[in-house]
Amino acid sequence: MVQRSNIKHLKPYRKELRNASTSAEAELWNHLKGKQLEGRKFRRQQSIKNYIVDFYCSSEKLIIELDGDSHGDYQKTYEDEDRDNDLQRMGYKILRFENRFVYEDIEWIKDEIRRNFNS
Repeated sequence: MVQRSNIKHLKPYRKELRNASTSAEAELWNHLKGKQLEGRKFRRQQSIKNYIVDFYCSSEKLIIELDGDSHGDYQKTYEDEDRDNDLQRMGYKILRFENRFVYEDIEWIKDEIRRNFNS
């Protein structure tokens, strides 16, 4: 099954999310952009199906999501879980990190991402 990515009607939303990224997203992006992490290319605010993910590495089928305070809300947690399950059924790996860890231990986050590379 072919997954559609970067669906045209989601382009304005992807652009808006990139322009309004959180400080944690901007900080993590500084460590992922330009193939800095083991030569893997990451994209920000990539759409997969009708979802927009924070960061995506196509060579690894790896999605990285950063969660702020709103993700502690029961309804948001349920929606995230449902979305993650759908993406996992399509063959994607998903890593979720709380925003605070970007500032507290970026090396741990980078190590976790590396551990999820295929090779």
